[in-house]
Amino acid sequence: MAHHSIPPVDPRSGFCKSNSIFYSKRKPLSLPPNQSLDVSTFISSRAHNGKIAFVDASSGRHLTFSDIWSAVDSVASCLSDTSIRKGDVVLLLSPNSIFFPIVCLAVMSLGAVITTTNPLNTTREIAKQIADSKPVLAFTIPQLVPKLADSNLPIILIGEHNNSSSSAKIVNTLENMMRKQPARIRVKERVSQDDTATLLYSSGTTGPSKGVASSHRNLIAMVQTVLRQFNLEGGEQTLICTVPMFHIYGLLEFVTALPALGATVVVLSKFELDEMLSAIEKYRASYLPLVPPILIAMVNKADQIKKKYGLGSLRTVMSGGAPLSKEVIEGFLEAYPAVAILQGYGLTESTGVGASTESLEESRRYGTAGMLSPSMEARIVDPENGEALQVNRTGELWLRGPIIMKGYFSNAEATASTLNSDGWLRTGDLCYIDEDGFIFIVDRLKELIKYKGYQVPPAELEALLLAHPGIADAAVIPFPDKEVGQFPMAYVVRKTGSDLSESAVMEFVAKQVAPYKRVRRVAFVDSIPKNPSGKILRKDLIKLATSRL
Repeated sequence: MAHHSIPPVDPRSGFCKSNSIFYSKRKPLSLPPNQSLDVSTFISSRAHNGKIAFVDASSGRHLTFSDIWSAVDSVASCLSDTSIRKGDVVLLLSPNSIFFPIVCLAVMSLGAVITTTNPLNTTREIAKQIADSKPVLAFTIPQLVPKLADSNLPIILIGEHNNSSSSAKIVNTLENMMRKQPARIRVKERVSQDDTATLLYSSGTTGPSKGVASSHRNLIAMVQTVLRQFNLEGGEQTLICTVPMFHIYGLLEFVTALPALGATVVVLSKFELDEMLSAIEKYRASYLPLVPPILIAMVNKADQIKKKYGLGSLRTVMSGGAPLSKEVIEGFLEAYPAVAILQGYGLTESTGVGASTESLEESRRYGTAGMLSPSMEARIVDPENGEALQVNRTGELWLRGPIIMKGYFSNAEATASTLNSDGWLRTGDLCYIDEDGFIFIVDRLKELIKYKGYQVPPAELEALLLAHPGIADAAVIPFPDKEVGQFPMAYVVRKTGSDLSESAVMEFVAKQVAPYKRVRRVAFVDSIPKNPSGKILRKDLIKLATSRL
């Protein structure tokens, strides 16, 4: 039992009348009491009988658990020799690979901080993150070195050294570091559970992207939460990694939680539906984490898929990113009757999963994001007057518990507007919690566009558009789409005398941003609707855009 006594709570909904808090109905986590503990040590000390940790789907190369932990030790030892210290930030720019976890676990074991970035990001976008997070070192693959050429960062290559005459400072290769015998006696700095472990960039509720500082405690709590979700029926578990490891969902699941479990992870370097399906068949995978667009594709193409691939080993899919509709869930169950669908809801700021469903029966509460994760508390707060609401009333979801971030990196102002002094995180999602404790997301207060699970902040695209000489004003909104979820649509006011075309607007943006952030629809208008304080009335523009559908 937790050390503070919980006042009387309604056992069905988890709601407590006396303080208006919803308490998780799941069994609480038993967090390690030892304060001096880093997440890598926590993971490596968990007992399991797994053999193979990671397999590269395209080459078939695999790493056993003993390979992984000796590599982590060697790499940490080399980093420590090159004077990487607790609190130093290390950048990892790489697609998914079997080496990605080694870099993360080695860096975190020293109390240094790992910051990841999307390989699709442009040099300009990466430079912004470097300027903000101030890394002392970068790990990347040869193909991505040009994206770091101007950064002047010392670079460690993952993969074979290419002797290109680039201006980059390549100081070592990961393979080389992995071969080093770890120092027998290494004085390790004490790492506390409160120290920062990861710095992942998220757009938060507003504006440009910000570094989310998560502590070792946050990650340890999340590892325990994921372990609980897997409630393994024993036996070997094999999973396909379809989600990006640089994203909170992939980082937690594949870099931290699964190695603690002893499960085998099959890594696809880039996502292709056919590759994923043949990997399920070839490696007899039982568990498939994915985002809704992949799941929808599996439903739409079910007949061809079942003719071509043997998916008999598959038992569970875990969908994260956005709640699934009744049609999708039922369509999936009809196509794949032996497979249970589970769902998770979370934010980078909540270190991953803040709520989830743990059985098919729970997932069939259509539209639910699930029940609060273990040891979590929630409030539903009226955005107008700040009043805490009860069961079945809609307001902004606030979350508190061991997985909530420490704050935004060196940005006290953004932290204060998202995380209050009592530890409550404002999620920016309008929700209600029903009489059985299930959370339902009604709408986003936030303005983020979710393209295939990637976050696209409209404000960033608007700033770009306003820099165009032929554009007087602009607003970007999410446009609904069956395949990708939402894509950015721009409303543009041309400057007098400008004959700018729709395709010219799209090309202008496409040159400067990652592919997932591209504007894919343009409409010209006479003016952009705004409220008295000058904020764009996106709701009105969304209505206008979708009324024509």
